Amino acid sequence: MEFSIADLLASFTDDKLVAPKALEKKLDCNDATSLRKLQIALDALEKIGVLAKDRGRYRRMGEEGVVEGKLRCSSKGFCFAIQDVEGAEDVYIRESQLNNAWNGDRVLVKVTKEGSRKRSPEGEVRLIMERSNPTVLARVKQAEEGFRAVPLDDRLLFELNLQANGHDLEGSVDKLVHVEVLRYPLGQNPPQGKIAQVLGTDTDASDIDIVCCKHDLPRSFSEVVLTAAKELSSRVGKTELNQRVDLRGLTTITLKADSDEAADSRDDAITLEKTDTGHWRLGIHIADVAHYVGADSAIDREARRRGTSVYLGDVVIPMLPDAISGDLCAFQVGKDRLAVSVLVTLDAEGQLVEYEIQPTVIQVDHQLSYEQAQAILERSNGASSVDINAFGPIFELLDQLSELSHALKEQRRKRGAFELNLPEKPIANGDDALFTPKFHYDDEGALSAMVVTPSVPTHAMIAEVMLLANHIVAEHIQALGVPGLYRVHPSPDPDDVQELMKLAANMEIELHLEQEDSVRPQDYQQFTQKFAESDAERVLTYLLLETLKPAFYSTTPKSHFGLALEQGYTHFTSPVRRYPDLLIQRVLHAVFDEGRDRKSTRSKETVNLRHSSSHGNITWNVLPPEIQQELESYFASVVVHLSEREKVAQEAEQDLEGLKKAELMRERTGEIFHGLITGVQSYGLFVEIEELLVEGLVHVSSLKDDWYEYRSRQQTLVGRKNRKQYRLGDRIEVQVKSVDYYRQQIDLISLGGGSEAVDEAEPDDAPDAAEMDAEPID
Repeated sequence: MEFSIADLLASFTDDKLVAPKALEKKLDCNDATSLRKLQIALDALEKIGVLAKDRGRYRRMGEEGVVEGKLRCSSKGFCFAIQDVEGAEDVYIRESQLNNAWNGDRVLVKVTKEGSRKRSPEGEVRLIMERSNPTVLARVKQAEEGFRAVPLDDRLLFELNLQANGHDLEGSVDKLVHVEVLRYPLGQNPPQGKIAQVLGTDTDASDIDIVCCKHDLPRSFSEVVLTAAKELSSRVGKTELNQRVDLRGLTTITLKADSDEAADSRDDAITLEKTDTGHWRLGIHIADVAHYVGADSAIDREARRRGTSVYLGDVVIPMLPDAISGDLCAFQVGKDRLAVSVLVTLDAEGQLVEYEIQPTVIQVDHQLSYEQAQAILERSNGASSVDINAFGPIFELLDQLSELSHALKEQRRKRGAFELNLPEKPIANGDDALFTPKFHYDDEGALSAMVVTPSVPTHAMIAEVMLLANHIVAEHIQALGVPGLYRVHPSPDPDDVQELMKLAANMEIELHLEQEDSVRPQDYQQFTQKFAESDAERVLTYLLLETLKPAFYSTTPKSHFGLALEQGYTHFTSPVRRYPDLLIQRVLHAVFDEGRDRKSTRSKETVNLRHSSSHGNITWNVLPPEIQQELESYFASVVVHLSEREKVAQEAEQDLEGLKKAELMRERTGEIFHGLITGVQSYGLFVEIEELLVEGLVHVSSLKDDWYEYRSRQQTLVGRKNRKQYRLGDRIEVQVKSVDYYRQQIDLISLGGGSEAVDEAEPDDAPDAAEMDAEPID
């Protein structure tokens, strides 16, 4: 197995000595080549003082002033090391101090100059822990000494010498290629690479290929992984069944998107009953992936490396092979399937009464799309697509599920959670949809807050119950005191929110915080309600989105701002698609199989570790110490990687959307459209073309009718002579000037619109020199 220095150092925790044999096993070094690489790495790390050797074993050494981070570079050559510790300062690194590190690499940095109030600390790269660019997307050029690959990403400040490997290098000149890095820079020697794939010219390169190559997304699984998946047995023995709760007698449904043929969209199912006491008995059943994917198996290592499935239009880059996601863990009608189930009792208002989490066996009775489910709910309006013979038995179940989801939504809103009014809409080309960004998660998803999708309300209905399941599992593992991976969404910066409030005030919308020194989810709930009453709702929602911080994974339970949860939230409901969910299943299985339900073997008082009644009654360690420690160490070693893999997936999906938009607008160069100003900077206006939901830039240099000044407080460009202004929310007419396809940049020209500036600003509102560019950009 290939391993990085980061993988190796992750094996050292708590200043404990680690034997080489333990490292060999953990890093899967089982041949002469990998064993030799491991020893070379250990010797090098010992030599530079990162590791210390003691009687044949190794310990990680701490060093004052050395921090770990990920490089984020600019095209101008300067970089920052972004630390993983929340609130830690970014470290500025000059190009001369990079020591051959590239943008995206994980590095150890020695801080050489402390920061001040206005300046970041400075440092130099001491060690490259992990390379983030094993391949690069590049264009081939001919040089005096041969052929070189010039990366398309201008933050990668190097060229690779290309080695001949069967591809026609001369015929590949000026074409896009996917290059595999054979050797990274070594001293004064440049990097070397070979062409893995020729994508073609600017006009025939596939956008999917471009995105996959740019983000190094694997389009297939190795033979080792595929063979291991095929060898998994679908047979479940009587012993296994006897250890599970049999729920095959309950009417069970599963829903999926009508256009989504991905097998990994069928890994959850729902049951719902009304009890004699008037309570709801809700079952949320998730495919038991952990039963099939053993820890540290070949399948598990590949799943960990990928971290998550990636959705590129109709193409899915799955986390797990189809033999698992499309068969063993796909809930199919009439087939027995293993699940981990959250069985919840709720009162009529959606308040939680009790719950239990159990390993189960289920059988799906009905599979239907969100559109079919919506048609059933609207059958009183004469919906014609409902097959009564096929779905008649579940009409009442869906009616009750809809009623319950509304109650759950109301409970979520009562605690302060908010929704973003950003409905799914296609990027259109005439009357046809060119590309439709898909919402793949049945929970809060990438935006960390619920998104209003009125086109398919039943999707939001399922999302409500999945949110509940994630919340319950997080609460349960905390109550048991077992290790967990939590989804953290930090609170926005109050200064950013104050700027939002000022911009809203300029648009005659008054916003306020309940507590001036802090931001609460309830504030955002009030903001979105006020936005809905305004003609500028879309612009204001975009501005609000910019204030939200990205969510990440943590081994410590913290608040989730978007869902208004203070005590922790986790991801549990998508183990086929997300590796953190699979890890949570393993924790639950550890509780099922090894959990101790009493203080000692002599104790007669026991608790039910699978039931909420155990909360507050446990005064002992539920898991054996060795299992507890093993899980804690493993979670700590992968948590940063999983957040990074999620970010890569999001960037890849955004890249494809950007390329699709650029392709569309390239074909419409010269056409005129109506636009909405969604952002104003000193260098120009960001304008969303309303007909197509595509954003472009009107550069200030194209505003030829006057000299425009930028007022940052109002986010407005104002003409000095004509008093014409361009401000947030204004509608203007624009023409498509040019399109840079690979940079996904759309340049527009303003043809008219905007508004008239007030002749004299009130003294309190007049911008000062610090708020206005001294020299407008022309």
